[in-house]
Amino acid sequence: MLILPKFLFYEPRDMSEACKIMSEQSGNPKIIAGGTDILVNMKKGLVSPGHLVSIAKISGLSEVEPTNGNISIGAHLIVAKLTEFDIIKTKFPSLARAAAGLGSPLIRNRATIGGNIVTARPAADLPPPLLAMGAKVKLESVKGTREVALDDFFLGPGATVIKPDEILSRIVIDAMPPFTGSDYIKLGHRRSLEIAIVAVAARITLNAPDGVIKEAKVILSAVAPKAIHAVSVEKALTGEKPTDALLEKAAKLAGTDCSPITDIRGGAGYRRAMVEVLTKRTLSTAVKEAQGK
Repeated sequence: MLILPKFLFYEPRDMSEACKIMSEQSGNPKIIAGGTDILVNMKKGLVSPGHLVSIAKISGLSEVEPTNGNISIGAHLIVAKLTEFDIIKTKFPSLARAAAGLGSPLIRNRATIGGNIVTARPAADLPPPLLAMGAKVKLESVKGTREVALDDFFLGPGATVIKPDEILSRIVIDAMPPFTGSDYIKLGHRRSLEIAIVAVAARITLNAPDGVIKEAKVILSAVAPKAIHAVSVEKALTGEKPTDALLEKAAKLAGTDCSPITDIRGGAGYRRAMVEVLTKRTLSTAVKEAQGK
């Protein structure tokens, strides 16, 4: 039986108290939100923090705050809730789709959006659509607050730019431009409790419903040490009319933008082939949404 190591538990009621605890405690203090990752890793002996600081009771960290089309999502918002807010379902549908496919119902009702981000897993579900939407994260400590683009947040598997005394408090997503569509698809061996073999998120913005592609974002997941932009795909799409031939060309380019590995879930060649398939599908959906179809 796996047993948790000893630790001190704190449950601050506001962010300033939480930041103070994180700055004053030695012994590798860690934030706990839903606990679906850190408690498992503690039982396995992968991490052994002397202090756990819960953010569950901090006001506002489980809420979505809309402002002029933008949204600010509290880091402690339960993943299942992402599928319930109308503003997320209508304005940021790919995020709702990613949340709906994360883990199992039990996990979705415990895990948090902030936790899914800070663990920095290469196959995590929420970072790809958030990256495609240009999301930013708000990091707080006793030294102040800073905002970091999600593109600059991840360093590699389990590694981010967050400092030991910082707390990820909110995720900020700007309003999407007119004529924008998006999609997210995860490929796995089963419907639930599955880590992605390959996942792709896409966002397309047109200059008009029947116009050319003004901006393209394509994020590939589980095929590199972190979720990455398919740079050659984004360049090839920008300024072009979204025809079937263009999307086919883009899908083939996506296969060259990644560096998948072979593991128990799938071979590198299979993953590369599936990147092409999922890129074509997500782009097709994103284009249709952008065109209002």
